[in-house]
Amino acid sequence: MARYILRKFLYSLLVLAGVVSLVFFLFQGFGDPSRLVMGQSGDAATQASIRKELYLDQPRWKQFLYYVNDVSPVAIHSTEEINRKKLKGFFIGGETKLAFKVPYLRTSYQSKRDVWSILMQALPGTLLLAVAAMFIAVLIGIPLGVLAAVRQNTWWDTTAIFSSIIGISAPSFFMGIIIAYIFGFVLSDWTGLHISGNWFYIDNDGHKRLSLQNLILPAITLGIRPLAIITQLTRSAMLDVLDQDYIRTAYAKGLGKKIVIWKHALRNALNPVITAVTGWFAELLAGAFFVEYIFGWQGIGKVTVDALEKLDYPVVMGSVLVSAAFFTLINILADILYGVVDPRVRVR
Repeated sequence: MARYILRKFLYSLLVLAGVVSLVFFLFQGFGDPSRLVMGQSGDAATQASIRKELYLDQPRWKQFLYYVNDVSPVAIHSTEEINRKKLKGFFIGGETKLAFKVPYLRTSYQSKRDVWSILMQALPGTLLLAVAAMFIAVLIGIPLGVLAAVRQNTWWDTTAIFSSIIGISAPSFFMGIIIAYIFGFVLSDWTGLHISGNWFYIDNDGHKRLSLQNLILPAITLGIRPLAIITQLTRSAMLDVLDQDYIRTAYAKGLGKKIVIWKHALRNALNPVITAVTGWFAELLAGAFFVEYIFGWQGIGKVTVDALEKLDYPVVMGSVLVSAAFFTLINILADILYGVVDPRVRVR
């Protein structure tokens, strides 16, 4: 198991290296960042200083190496760089130090704030939204899929399949607009929900307070597609399992129907469902952009879209890297979960 996890970790590092390369060469070629940083009123001397600070006076391949050194958690930095960039971590050495640090994603062109701080401030909103959406999908999708399999070829089965097809076919941004308009605007007096809202509010003492009311509509919107896929996968897996010999043996031993279905059959049908849940959770973290923007939900997606509108490329680049890191981490966790849920899985 340890060797398998190490191998997956190394593959993930290769994926992240590819993402870093793609992000750098994709966004570094747009315009002159120094002009975006200094605005319209800066002079030539100011622009030259900014270009030097951003390494824009260096060849492109050197700019790339500097960027990799900044975003890497293990890097080499001078004492001056550590102080100027306000790096956080553990540093070993004299003037030039070996750094074990929080990745430095540089600073925003617009707010001049550290990009890592901006994204970490927005991350709880995205995590909360993704967890709530997946919770809704699992809570409804698995029982619905089991019910459809147990009552195959009945109206329960037909309804589950038809609903799943609609859920898979409907794009999230389209469903978001419809749901926001109907339940957050037209029926707002009855639902008590609003077309947009944040995951927190500021109380009279200036403290942040969690506001789950605004979570309902975006979580339902984001959870529709994974719910549909989980329902179909659960149904298909249960139909295969219910036809196995050990299920008939369990019935022959006198076990009740509920015990056979929920304890024996469902447990052995969960592997493809876990694949869908973990895969879709990673997708939700990376793909909640439109839903967050439609509902005004303060998460990484909304921060990224706002940054794109303002040509604030460090924020966009950092957002892509953070999302990619979560995606690879969740995929590793998914592989580990297979062996926990189904002991028949052997990792080599």
